[in-house]
Amino acid sequence: MHVLVLGAGLAGVTTAWYLKHAGFDVSVVDRQPGPAMETSFANGGQISVSHPEPWANPGAPGTILRWLGKDAAPLRFIPRADWHQWLWAARFMRECLPWRTRRNTAAIAALARYSRACLEQLRIDTALHYTHARRGILHLFFDPAEAARIRDRVDELARHAIAAEACDAARCLAIEPALADMTRPPLGGIYAPDDEAGDAKEFIDALTGRLQAEGVRFHFDTRIDALDHRGGLIEGVRVTLLDGRTERLDASSYVLCTGSYSPLLVAPLGERLPIYPVKGYSVSVPIIDPARAPRVSLTDEARRIVCSPLGHTLRVAGTAELNGYDLSPNPRRQASLLEWIDTTFPGATDPATAQAWCGLRPTTPSNRPLIGKSGLVNLYYNTGHGSLGWTLACGSAAALTALMSGHRPEPDFPFLGGRFD
Repeated sequence: MHVLVLGAGLAGVTTAWYLKHAGFDVSVVDRQPGPAMETSFANGGQISVSHPEPWANPGAPGTILRWLGKDAAPLRFIPRADWHQWLWAARFMRECLPWRTRRNTAAIAALARYSRACLEQLRIDTALHYTHARRGILHLFFDPAEAARIRDRVDELARHAIAAEACDAARCLAIEPALADMTRPPLGGIYAPDDEAGDAKEFIDALTGRLQAEGVRFHFDTRIDALDHRGGLIEGVRVTLLDGRTERLDASSYVLCTGSYSPLLVAPLGERLPIYPVKGYSVSVPIIDPARAPRVSLTDEARRIVCSPLGHTLRVAGTAELNGYDLSPNPRRQASLLEWIDTTFPGATDPATAQAWCGLRPTTPSNRPLIGKSGLVNLYYNTGHGSLGWTLACGSAAALTALMSGHRPEPDFPFLGGRFD
């Protein structure tokens, strides 16, 4: 069976990998000149299994209210005359109900554990070369009320079979000595020793090279215009090439991995995907003094900032903007990431040569990605991973491949449709 994967980011290329190795004939199409050029290009770099709690949780509404109107707030809501934005926001608030948060956390945790195991096996099978390190993630807490909940959060992670250690301030410094120069040290932390950091772009570049060597066809510089359908069946994908010529790419089945743009492509088919773009930022800064730079990946829980050492580079990412498909960078938000580096690891990096980036995270109100069969006969989804795209990539692709092969996916997750043997 020939499968055409739409999108060559983390979701698309990992989907191509698992489908290919399950015996499918696979092609991939993407509008960019190469893989992982959009949302996957410069994300936070974390494989963060220890953060399964969704953004929509009982404490979120109060936190969001405190941030309203603040340009540098971790989450910035910019109202638009767009009913999709307001509908998404209403659904987000509904997902903040305690029982919904518990349900979503359990589903994300199950998929995240499975995904980490899939990534580990992929590395064993391929000896894939990319920058990564498994030194754990240290979650830092600066608010007294949040610090008081550290033990409860560790116990909650244990219920989901995720290893974590409750840390006082001294233990945080022992795990990451570079924190000693902080102007405001943490009150405590949670250390997840099995988590890791890695360069998603390098990973996808290397995996794409393997796939091309194995005969997978990549159609780069090819814009997806529309999905042709008749009677519930996708008949082909209309595309425009770099030189302006139009073509139609045909296959037996299709997998949508186009992130925030997924709802736009399937709306004409009568499919309504609860995905909205949430713009995130990152800066990649050269490390000039390794003794002052962190070795462990970090999460500042108060500022919603993540930090990953990637070889000779420090990647710092965070903040979120609900502002539609606007991709124009906000210099103030990028500057706030550089300020965080300067106050946390003074003298460790060269901010003058920082590379800034922003991208659109495809986010569902529940933070659960959409994986499985659409309402059409031969269209499947692997999209909507939000801020956990890197964490969930391999597991999502492996589970979708199982579903498309007629098998029950391994993790306990609400996959879409499908019949299992």
